[in-house]
Amino acid sequence: MQSFRTEIENPVVEKDILELERKIQLFKEGKIDEERFRSLRLARGVYGQRQFGVQMIRIKLPYGKVTSEQLHRISDVSDEYSRGRLHITTRQDIQIHHVSLDRTPELWAQLEKDDITLREACGNAVRNITASETAGIDINEPFDVSPYADATFKFFLRNPICQEMGRKFKMSFSGTDDDTAISFIHDLGFIAKVKTEKGVTKKGFKVLLGGGLGSQPRHADVIYEFLDEDVLIPTIEGVLRIFDRFGERAKRAKARLKFLVKDLGVEAFLELVADEVNALENKTFKVDTTAFEQPIVFQETAIPSVKIEDEAAYQKWKETNVIKQKQKGLFAIGLKIHLGDFYTPKARLLADLVKKYAANEIRLTLRQNILIRHVREEVLPFFYVELQKLGFAKAGYNSTADITACPGTDTCNLGISSSTGIAVELEKVLEEEYPKYLNNKEIAIKISGCMNACGQHNMAHIGFQGMSIKVGNLQAPALQILIGGGILGDGKGRFSDKLVKVPSKRGPEALRILLNDVEENQQEKETFLEYYDRQGKTYFYDLLKGLQDTTNLEPSDFIDWGHSENYVKAIGVGECAGVVIDLIATLLFESEEKITNSEEALKENQYSDSIYHTYTSLVNTAKALLIAENVKTNTQAVIISDFQKHFVDTNKFELNGSFEDLVYQIKKEAPTKTFAESYLNDAKSFYKKVDAFRKQEVSHV
Repeated sequence: MQSFRTEIENPVVEKDILELERKIQLFKEGKIDEERFRSLRLARGVYGQRQFGVQMIRIKLPYGKVTSEQLHRISDVSDEYSRGRLHITTRQDIQIHHVSLDRTPELWAQLEKDDITLREACGNAVRNITASETAGIDINEPFDVSPYADATFKFFLRNPICQEMGRKFKMSFSGTDDDTAISFIHDLGFIAKVKTEKGVTKKGFKVLLGGGLGSQPRHADVIYEFLDEDVLIPTIEGVLRIFDRFGERAKRAKARLKFLVKDLGVEAFLELVADEVNALENKTFKVDTTAFEQPIVFQETAIPSVKIEDEAAYQKWKETNVIKQKQKGLFAIGLKIHLGDFYTPKARLLADLVKKYAANEIRLTLRQNILIRHVREEVLPFFYVELQKLGFAKAGYNSTADITACPGTDTCNLGISSSTGIAVELEKVLEEEYPKYLNNKEIAIKISGCMNACGQHNMAHIGFQGMSIKVGNLQAPALQILIGGGILGDGKGRFSDKLVKVPSKRGPEALRILLNDVEENQQEKETFLEYYDRQGKTYFYDLLKGLQDTTNLEPSDFIDWGHSENYVKAIGVGECAGVVIDLIATLLFESEEKITNSEEALKENQYSDSIYHTYTSLVNTAKALLIAENVKTNTQAVIISDFQKHFVDTNKFELNGSFEDLVYQIKKEAPTKTFAESYLNDAKSFYKKVDAFRKQEVSHV
């Protein structure tokens, strides 16, 4: 691997990138445990993919905002380090694939030239902050949630309280009660609200806690009907601190926040959050919104003259893809991006178009599309003609025919069957046989390649989950069909019912059966969900159960959509390993790094950060000795209590006072310089004692 010199002005970012390069080299030399290295690279947006020896890179784009310059930069990076394909995710990120691990630091450095990060795009950290793509332009919004999403992203990026949590943490901001950012499936979901007190209008949020999808979906609990805007960031920090301390770490399947909230109960969880108040540096945090309140500026005022060849098609496009903004005379244009995939030549042309004739901003959407903002009404015909040239003027933005799907077996390690392949076929069915659904925004179809629900299949009106079925000695690709999920609004939602599992090749027929039944039996003014509830789950099961029969499969049924070879079930293809590391030594080494981080934060007068680095050092150091004794270390809270129980209370390890009291000073003391210094000295002293203890133990083996 060739070293490189970054041209990044921000020394924090430069250090991050050079550290990734150094850790890659140490891993290749067998000096870092595979699990620890995986954790580090995931937190830098580097994710192993299904194909051996290459990586998926997830580019973190808060609330989906992208400028022309950034889209050009991402395109350049994709051409140089990948294959020129850009994939929009359901969290408003962009992913590129087939990247060499060795080149990831250089790739990251290139992106940072236009203020684009990979940091914490994957891994057990705060993932990309999502928001309604119409935030700031929605005629129904009480205020723009974009600055609050932006402030949340910036405050928690590289924040020590959320660098090594038990699992990932997801947040969303919805601009209206329509809840288009789907608050009820998030660890923390926020919906914009205003209230008037004594003649003064105040901004705030309805707050939901502990939602999630996956194999065990959970509807988030409402914890505040109205949370004042100034305590948004402190509230999030309190929740993250409790999740970091009490969240499961050993059992991955039970490590999301939703399980902790369920186990503790909402009231007990919030009591723990309240106990953290004294430890917070910011008891209130005023979000600066001025950057989002600037005048909208256009580079070109002249309007090019164009001729519309098909007026009916143009009007159809305006009807389905154009959204009136709250700003007078301005409109947003929705681009239906098939499966979220587009390519760099068109991306560059789109970037130029947006910069010149809009206001230099697009938003990536949760349905894997693109929304161009701030288009003058008189420029709409020109945009239509130009977007037609790019293949981006297809009608049906956010319609039933606009299907959401994860990459599935195309690139994902966990994919069981092809989600993109079946999505292509279902869209064909809709466009060719049910064209009226091009303008139906009542029914959403979503597809995931496995139970993890990256395609959000289990909260869709109609969902498909990739599976497999065994037929004799053969495996055939299959789909589980789910119905009845959806967003109800104002933080309420519902999850889909599992109905039947059918061979994948019967997916299109299943959709036909469902849509034909709806057309024949749905009552006037009855929504799809109302119709589903009236008929009931059993009714729809009976409709589809005939497709489950596997006694009459054809040879083609054993070949997945988009493939030519017989289906082979392959889940969780391992990444390169081959070395055995002393895990105890690795943990102690990491404790030293955490102490160093604490010292550096202290020098910068970042007392709260310094204190949290110290706290994680204490926990990590104790964990090393517990693992050496084969004691389970499921949560940080358990590590703290078990170290006291197994080492201090038994006099096996000499400590002046209680280990619990030592560590939990973090809850009692305010984040001052004095406490940061004394706490750091305590951690250094503890580390030296543990290191000496460990060396003595090893010498006696």
